[in-house]
Amino acid sequence: MNLLDDLLDDTGDMAGDLIRLRRSLHREPEVGLALPRTQEKVLAALDSLPVAVAQGRSLSSVTAVLKGARPGPTVLLRADMDALPIAEQTGLPFESRFTDRMHACGHDLHTAMLVGAAQLLAQRADRMAGQVVLMFQPGEEGGHDGAALMLQEGVLEAAGDRPVAAYALHVSARHYPRGRFATRPGPLMAACARLDVTVHGSGGHGSAPHHARNPIPAACAMVGELHAYLSRGVDPLQPVALSVGTIHAGTAANVVPATAHFQATVRTFDPAVSDQLARALPRLCEAVAAAHGVRAEARYLVEYPATIPAPEESLFAADVTRELFGERRYQDMAQPLTASEDFSRVLDQVPGTIVQLGAAPAGQSLEHGPGNHSPHVVFDDHLVADGAALYAGLALARLLREPGPADRPLG
Repeated sequence: MNLLDDLLDDTGDMAGDLIRLRRSLHREPEVGLALPRTQEKVLAALDSLPVAVAQGRSLSSVTAVLKGARPGPTVLLRADMDALPIAEQTGLPFESRFTDRMHACGHDLHTAMLVGAAQLLAQRADRMAGQVVLMFQPGEEGGHDGAALMLQEGVLEAAGDRPVAAYALHVSARHYPRGRFATRPGPLMAACARLDVTVHGSGGHGSAPHHARNPIPAACAMVGELHAYLSRGVDPLQPVALSVGTIHAGTAANVVPATAHFQATVRTFDPAVSDQLARALPRLCEAVAAAHGVRAEARYLVEYPATIPAPEESLFAADVTRELFGERRYQDMAQPLTASEDFSRVLDQVPGTIVQLGAAPAGQSLEHGPGNHSPHVVFDDHLVADGAALYAGLALARLLREPGPADRPLG
């Protein structure tokens, strides 16, 4: 019997439990690297399974290793677990009980999916050759780089042999119809950098601006010039996204502040373009500051590299998706996303890919409905079972494809 047989039937049997887990996670979201409640729920859900579990030292991660009955290769499956510092405005009956945080990117679904995959894999462990590492990761959002920390703590060595492949799933309330899976063999997601600028002037009375050096007009001019530079200084065939997300200055209308501060996120796909911007954007801010008679400290901080899958792994994931769900449930991604992912850290070391899943509620407009990171976003958690089946299916099919240690030719 094929190890993928009956996966969908078995996930259907556990769907109710997975939805309850997802909603419990949604009601108690946690942000950053310390997720004690989330970790506790994951550990409880794995408790009855034949897995070896390790908890993170510097973050609330969970690494679980499920071994098959026979020796073989290792495959890694990753789910991110953290939420966002957003006040939820969905009105769901299981809405976040905290006023300052929300699962607005679907990581609660990912976590429940990977728990479901662990259960499916455990049911088939007696027929498996190899092992699966389940990577439950905090700190994907907000530049915390939880993936890098888990790599430092040895997630790739958790099973002894390093993984031959690594896979992640990500739900989306935009881009794809409900229930549709998608990936691509080329670049999947952008590199992410942060431009951090502090403008130093001199404070004074708002009625006498000539006796002060106001940093606010200079900061505003920088914002405009940054966008102008992208349209004139970068190859128009190279995609770049820049958004100024914070700007802070001043305490009162009649007080000229001494400093102003703003931050922008910069997304690129080509390392050469990123290197160009790392040099050019700080220089531009410094030059604008000098023209205004003030001074700028500008730093270009690279956060995540671009998410580049191994092309053969994306094609493999597409084949497994079609086998499980049929042609209508899969589509190729026409173009990459300018969002970023710290799973790129894993894919820099292990061949693999990310599969996207359209998870907007039935009937919601993909064009006009709320997307990921919106306080209004809602995901259809009835798709959690399908995500669990695909996670498990990718691992099982990849283990079957890779020769085990005993089957490899001697070198």
